[in-house]
Formats: sequence, C-alpha cells, structure tokens
Amino acid sequence: MDLSQDPKNKVELNKLQKRLRRLTGQAISDFNMIEDGDKVMVCLSGGKDSYTMLEILLNLQASAPIEFEIVAVNLDQKQPGFPEHILPKYLEDIGVNFHILERDTYSIVKEVVPEGKTTCGLCSRLRRGSLYGFAEEIGATKIALGHHRDDILETLFLNMFFGGKLKSMPPKLLSDDGKHVVIRPLAYCKEEDIEKFANYKSFPIIPCNLCGSQENLQRQVVKEMLQNWEKQYPGRTDTMFTAIKNVVPSHLADTELFDFKGLTQSEDALKKLNIVSL
Repeated sequence: MDLSQDPKNKVELNKLQKRLRRLTGQAISDFNMIEDGDKVMVCLSGGKDSYTMLEILLNLQASAPIEFEIVAVNLDQKQPGFPEHILPKYLEDIGVNFHILERDTYSIVKEVVPEGKTTCGLCSRLRRGSLYGFAEEIGATKIALGHHRDDILETLFLNMFFGGKLKSMPPKLLSDDGKHVVIRPLAYCKEEDIEKFANYKSFPIIPCNLCGSQENLQRQVVKEMLQNWEKQYPGRTDTMFTAIKNVVPSHLADTELFDFKGLTQSEDALKKLNIVSL
C-alpha cells in the first residue's frame, strides 16, 4: 500500500518532500554538483537512501533552470537470493532510463574474505570499481551516491577513532584517476527524514543482508553514539555538521595545511617587546 495516499499522511509527506528537495537543491548549488548538459548516473542499490535520491533528483530535474540527464544504474552483485525483478519493474513503472549491471563480485568477496569477517570493505571497493568503469562506458559526467548527512558524520568519527585521520565523505569528489566526479546530493539531508519519506512512498526496499555479512560493527557503534547524543542534546548533530563546513586549519595541528614553522612575530611586535624589556 502506498502510504502517501492516506489523507492523514499527505501533509507530512508534503513537508518531508519539500525539506528534502530544498536541502538537496542547496547542496547541489553549494558544491556545483550538477551542471547544464550533465549526464548523471544515479547509483540505485534498492535501499531507502538511493530510492529517495532518485525521487528527489527527478523532482528537481523537472523544474531546474538547467538541463541534465538522469540514468539509474543498479549493480547486481549476484548475491544468493537477490530479487532481480524488483528494481527493473520499479524503474519501468516510473519511466526512468536504467541499466542493470551484472558483476559477480559476491564470489570474489566470499573467496577472499575469511569466514566470520565483515565483507563490507572489499564489497564496497569492488562495487565502486565496477560503477566507475560503467560510468565511463555510458559517458556519465557525474556519479551520484545516496550517502546522507548522518553517513558523513559517522565516517568523520570512524576515521578519528579508528583511522587517526580528520576526514569524512566529501559532498563532491574527484576520483584518484581524475576521470570521475562523484556527488552526494543528500549530503545535507537527515537519515531520519529519508527513512520517513521512504516509508510514506512505500519504496520496494531490498535489504543489504543477502550476502550474510554482518553489519560493520564499528559504524554501528558510532551511529548509536551519535543517536544518543542527539536524544540527550537535541541539535548536536546539526552543530557537528556545521563544524565540518567551518574548518580552521590554524587551530588544528596539520603542518601540511598550515605553516606553523613559519609562524613568527611581526617586526613591529618585536620592536615593541624590545622597548618594553628595556
């Protein structure tokens, strides 16, 4: 049942859609994610985030002052039990140009990763390589991923706690080989809003547990930490996300970003100090 057809839900759905549309449009504008004539490859996994991203981008496309093409791409990684019919049917029903890319990365992951270890890391790298290669084949100028604001914050803390680096998922990224521009249009959107929107729209969600891999436990711990902070101090996650947009290199400790060695007093200041000392 499409919950959006329930009169009681229509007002809330309208508010959610407007908010997601506004925040997505703002992110696209702030980072110049989509330009006139772009061919945007929207990576559709079957999860709530990518469904929402596609829906909002289609909505924006209809009224944008520029013209850009959208093509949805799903990577079928040949996990046992994967419902191959769901995404093609959905995309055909809404009239979106799409491709189903078949790559048996599942067998590679199961062969390489020891039993009991999480497969998410290797699976992600193989998926990224396949999608990058296909984007080049179809002439896509931008690759859109469905990561949202909470993903970005979780990655920030994961890198700090476990990687010793102050970095996260950028809203816009140039691939290492310089060939692909990756964008995250939902960078300003909250996971809570996306989840509610997906429920109202009754998207045909495909769970990411078909391969039998356990969820990344470190990410889950960080997610729960942020959720608890938000419950205890409402608005804290908003403040943290604002912080990553207001970086002050001179108040950190990275000598590559700021010339601490060359930081000295001015000649005028030294003269004043000498006068005072006399």
